[in-house]
Amino acid sequence: MSRHVAIVTDSTAYLPPRTMERHGITSVPLTVVLGDRAFEEGTEISARSLAEALQKRRSVTTSRPSPQLFAETYRRVAGAGAKEIVSLHLSSEFSGTYDAAALAARGAPVPVRVVDTGMVAMALGFCALAAAETAEAGGTVDDAVTAAEKRAAGTSAFFYVDTLDYLRRGGRIGAAQALFGSALAVKPLLRLNDGRIDLLEKVRTASRAIARLEEIVAERAAGAQVDIAVHHLAAPERASALAERLRTRVPGLEDLHVSEVGAVIGAHTGPGLLGAVVSPR
Repeated sequence: MSRHVAIVTDSTAYLPPRTMERHGITSVPLTVVLGDRAFEEGTEISARSLAEALQKRRSVTTSRPSPQLFAETYRRVAGAGAKEIVSLHLSSEFSGTYDAAALAARGAPVPVRVVDTGMVAMALGFCALAAAETAEAGGTVDDAVTAAEKRAAGTSAFFYVDTLDYLRRGGRIGAAQALFGSALAVKPLLRLNDGRIDLLEKVRTASRAIARLEEIVAERAAGAQVDIAVHHLAAPERASALAERLRTRVPGLEDLHVSEVGAVIGAHTGPGLLGAVVSPR
């Protein structure tokens, strides 16, 4: 990382800890509330614990980081030598995280550029990596922001869920769209579009939906040098199988990340999630 430009993101980027350490990326955690107890994502609650709570139909909600937590983070990063900060966050359609960061940036000891990437999970993670690599190469804040925005513009995210109930309860998808998931046992494929979750296709069975997800990802990756992330929640076999098939089908594959999503995204998708992020370089 450049001595002068630091990169901050949030815990929904789901970047591997070693990757964050290598590139000097700082993460601010969102919060998951189980019943009357609050936990920081990534340190105080695991995806497995979250999946078990959802399966037991326990009350689960999520909340943004406080502006105070962002302010503390910016002060700490500045104290470590940063002269400017780029703060990249998940879509403001999903969370108030961007607003909290923007509020804290006003009082930060160094200039902070806060960016709503419109992304989430490794779609956000790839943006943070692009910004960090640009800063490491000596780029300015403007250069780092441009790199992140360019990566976001080319990145696509698709996913399958066993049920739309969790997305409906959290207000992340409309009731009319959720109805498709329950009528006639239809299995929906979803996509991230303009920072929102949209219904992409309706498929009759889970196996066909997953096969179609693979086809869509392979088509999106065709003819390009791409990074791919495969995400899941409580579905490691599905994720591993999809990743292996994509290794074979995508000749331009550079990096392939396979990971379980954290508690915040898991709370809104439910167990059984299988997702794929395609990010051309």
